[in-house]
Amino acid sequence: MFPSFAADLAERTKTSGPITVAVVGAGQMGTDLIVQIALMRGLRVGAITVRSQRSNAIDAVLLAGMGRSDLVEASSGSAVDRVIESGRIALTTEIEAAAAAGRVEVIIDATGHPNSGAEVAQASIRNGKHIVMLNVEADITVGRQLKAQAQRAGVVYSGAAGDEPAAAAELVAFARALGMRVVAAGKGKNNALRFDAMPQDFESEAQARNMNPRVLAEFVDGTKTMVEMVALANATGLVPDKPGMHGPRACRDELADVFRLRSEGGILSRKGVVDYTIGEDVAPGVFCVVEPLHARVRERMADLHVGRGPQFTLHRPFHLTSLETPLTAARAVLYRRHDIQPLDHPVAEAIAVAKRNLAPGVLMGRIGECDYRGFSMTWAEARRERAIPLGLAEGARVVQPISAGQKLTYDNCAVDEAKTIVRLRRALDRADANIKSADAA
Repeated sequence: MFPSFAADLAERTKTSGPITVAVVGAGQMGTDLIVQIALMRGLRVGAITVRSQRSNAIDAVLLAGMGRSDLVEASSGSAVDRVIESGRIALTTEIEAAAAAGRVEVIIDATGHPNSGAEVAQASIRNGKHIVMLNVEADITVGRQLKAQAQRAGVVYSGAAGDEPAAAAELVAFARALGMRVVAAGKGKNNALRFDAMPQDFESEAQARNMNPRVLAEFVDGTKTMVEMVALANATGLVPDKPGMHGPRACRDELADVFRLRSEGGILSRKGVVDYTIGEDVAPGVFCVVEPLHARVRERMADLHVGRGPQFTLHRPFHLTSLETPLTAARAVLYRRHDIQPLDHPVAEAIAVAKRNLAPGVLMGRIGECDYRGFSMTWAEARRERAIPLGLAEGARVVQPISAGQKLTYDNCAVDEAKTIVRLRRALDRADANIKSADAA
């Protein structure tokens, strides 16, 4: 979209120095970011924020080819600035210190934790910093609220390039710009699908892949796919065709035949949906099934070997996750634009479904652990059922018996009202109720 992007980064470096990024979190994604940014012209990591695992930040800096002396602890915004001005990287345990630093221009949240993401975004916005959310779990829960706060503060709120939602949204925007109807958009699922996946079952595989078993379980049990497709829905207006989506075993060449109306031999009850496939040759890519609205265009698409028609599949065969995310940070600073963000109105919801029987008094653990998994619905369906948004499930207390497969609701669980993300979501729900009442009037 910006042919001169690399040149613009080079010019920025020449005139003002590289864009200074603060990375929050030094797990798998944070480490990727730190290594990748070190390889790029026009950006630099100025600060790393970790809650407790300083060793992770040290290991990431060493892996990026720097020395231990290049990482200096700092506990305030002014101290962070002094470290950055010395050409080194500030290490802090307080997001407020990185956010308050005048030298930091954009912050990337790579915690993957809903409440932490909400706190990082609010600190960034409060201090006038652009915020890139490599944290889809927080975005699908309170992204509209954070976007509105960022707009009022005059900063950019954006999801991350490289994640499937942004990659698929790019295809959707491309198709819509060409005047094509979007029938379905989504992703190929990267990992095996097992709804009852528990972290302890994947310890060996996680170790071999240098992953946290909890994070791997979040992928396998379908939570990550549900979260990502809800983020895509909220950014495009496309909706899950049914709760949980279809998730057929369709390979790339079958997508345009499978994702069509039932009356046309497909699986859909309507056009304009988000979904995923477990077909083997789609992942790690994303897709968009489109319907050109003129016979001449359909003829040309077929002639160009895009497919047989009348529907065609646009397919991006890769997404580079955190390796692409620095590009979003750069675009936020250079062009003041986002790569993906939620629409102003609610579309879809990722809720929590019990993985096992849960007795009253049980305190819910983290996403990917043993208590619950993510599940996609339209926003209206989730609201009618009083379903708890996925990002609010951690720390909720069970107040009524819940059977495996049952939805977590505000009736059978009590969420932790002290959490930042819960307070933000309560405010968002109140605003949505007011909008609904105004529409009804």
